[in-house]
Amino acid sequence: MGAPHQNRTGPVGVALVGTGVISGAYLENLTRFPDINVVALTDLLPEVAAAKAEEFGIDLSGAPELAFEHPDVEIIINLTIPAAHLEVSSRALAAGKHVWTEKPLAMNSVDASTLVDAAAAAGLRLGCAPDTVLGAGIQTARRVIERGDIGVPQTGLTLFQTPGPESWHPAPEFLFQPGAGPLFDMGPYYLTTLVEVFGPAAGVLALSRKARATRVIGSGPKAGTEFEVGVPTHVGLQTDFVEGGASQSIFSFESPRVRAGFVEVTGTEATLSIPDPNNFDGELRICRTGEDEWKSIPLVGPSDGRGMGVLDMARSIRAGAPHRATGERARHVTELMEAAIRSADKKAYVPLTSTAPRSELLPDGWDPVAATL
Repeated sequence: MGAPHQNRTGPVGVALVGTGVISGAYLENLTRFPDINVVALTDLLPEVAAAKAEEFGIDLSGAPELAFEHPDVEIIINLTIPAAHLEVSSRALAAGKHVWTEKPLAMNSVDASTLVDAAAAAGLRLGCAPDTVLGAGIQTARRVIERGDIGVPQTGLTLFQTPGPESWHPAPEFLFQPGAGPLFDMGPYYLTTLVEVFGPAAGVLALSRKARATRVIGSGPKAGTEFEVGVPTHVGLQTDFVEGGASQSIFSFESPRVRAGFVEVTGTEATLSIPDPNNFDGELRICRTGEDEWKSIPLVGPSDGRGMGVLDMARSIRAGAPHRATGERARHVTELMEAAIRSADKKAYVPLTSTAPRSELLPDGWDPVAATL
């Protein structure tokens, strides 16, 4: 894959665009990965970027233009709100930078395809969260499935049910607008896991509802503020997959009882309980046909947290090899979520047109804190 920066050596320079809540989780890891050099932090509010830069010991901060124009920046990490993902990622690609973006890749599959096509035309990398599928939890689960421990995978079941984030998030409004809601905010973790297990989705049948027209912020400086809800806050979907198998999923901000992180895959010989796909580790358990008890399976591999996808991209750039959390996979998951909303509106099955291969498993011994470049 040809691209600018392809002849460089040493740690890969990155810059963040957007220094909100999630940026801290990225920076905790990126600043300790030897193969990553965090060059700059940027935000539409430069003072916010400056505060975050001081917290993590980053020398440069400022407005987003700094990230797009700095010659040492090879990867732009787009941590803006979903509605800005297309614009920011497009600007980064136009500036000759590789892009890693938080999920979703874009607000819809058309915009997602625009980004995928632009990156391909420029010979640049496009990657997208979630990178939790690179953690030991899901990597070990995939190894268990792929070596045949559960037989042939048949069905999947996922649950994400909470009261909603407005009680704890200081600025939750964007999480209830197009590009978010329980499906677009949390769906990528669960649906990406299912795509990694079953392969590309063929189509979806869904139902949805919005129980309340408004919500009230429960914490922070805007506590007590009422805001409008612009998306369904409960979505149930059934997905079938090109290679066989089917899954049922619920994504809800309507449940007083929290039931999250639930992923089970049942095969012809056993059921596998997979760790929370919003995390990088957890408990992996198997219950075989004819047995009553779950048995734990030790996890193998790193669980260093958010930023592993950026690191995999950085090392892949230097090696001239494909990275794992691709824009193509994110586009496929975006289309799946978009199709679920259309299905719920039409009360009909909606087929998908895109596809995406499973990512290659991380090699044994892959170590995020090793200096390899």
